[in-house]
Amino acid sequence: MINLISDTVTKPTAEMLAYMLEAVVGDDVFQDDPSVIRLESKLATMFKKEAGLFCPSGTMTNQIAIKVHTQPLDEMICDHYSHVYQYETAGYSFNSGIGINLIHGTNGKITAPQLEQAIKPVHDWLPISKIVVLENSCNKGGGSYYTLDEIEPISELCKNKNLRLHLDGARLFNVLVETEETTEEIGNLFDSISICLSKGLGAPVGSVLLGSKEFITQARRFRKVMGGGMRQAGYLAAAGTYALDHHISRLKEDNLNAAKLGSVLSQMPFVDSVRPVKTNIVIFDLVDGITAQNLIDELKKVNILAAPFGPSTVRFVTHMDVTTEMINQVIKELRNIPLA
Repeated sequence: MINLISDTVTKPTAEMLAYMLEAVVGDDVFQDDPSVIRLESKLATMFKKEAGLFCPSGTMTNQIAIKVHTQPLDEMICDHYSHVYQYETAGYSFNSGIGINLIHGTNGKITAPQLEQAIKPVHDWLPISKIVVLENSCNKGGGSYYTLDEIEPISELCKNKNLRLHLDGARLFNVLVETEETTEEIGNLFDSISICLSKGLGAPVGSVLLGSKEFITQARRFRKVMGGGMRQAGYLAAAGTYALDHHISRLKEDNLNAAKLGSVLSQMPFVDSVRPVKTNIVIFDLVDGITAQNLIDELKKVNILAAPFGPSTVRFVTHMDVTTEMINQVIKELRNIPLA
């Protein structure tokens, strides 16, 4: 079976599993798990942040960041494609009691001028604009990404307007292998950063939230109240450390495989359009009369799994468990799909 549903379906490699089993662990709620501390310190150093916090998921790290940075009656500004708006069950409202101010950017990306226009004036009847969230790469935007040149004016505007800037870096390393920018450069531009380990990096579980020591001290309390305090979490943290040491450079292969799929799909008679393929996500729209489920059902017959992304839209995501040989097989089957 070739699973293109998501890069979250990856399984730990044999080497990663062996590394996990050798982890030295303690009780992380008491801040006494050496493997968790090592992972948090490693990522904090990479991004030039003072501290980190290991959490079960990227949704939790994002929601904790929003909670720490805001008060009820504040608002969050983000693109309308952002994961924090689309796929986190309105957690900004439930957890933090804040509103949301959506910008319609381009493929999930906003600009500094758009942001400046979105910031609300201070009136009793308006929420206070307090936090800006960027997603890099943007899932619903088809793996689109910001470069440093695009982030810098947004970061500068946030500083000038006393806004906190948070990065949802769910697939950030897929971006960095393309741009060749450094983690330190990215870290300098944000107040807080969420790094997911369980997508292209291939760890089974976990994300790390990065920020100042004061920020992480508050974040630890919110992690606890959200039920995210874990005990011998070092076995999972070890997988993240292994992934950072061994799986970053190979993300380029996933991006290349996605580009190859995108190129072929653009030539298929049943495909209407393919969104620009920038990293490891391929989103494409089907011609009138063919639904996403039609294509998914046909692919499943030849042992290929994919995800619907709308009534006539399909998403493929490449990852470490899908080899170049598998991609070639997918291309072969696409050319034989009886949907023309």
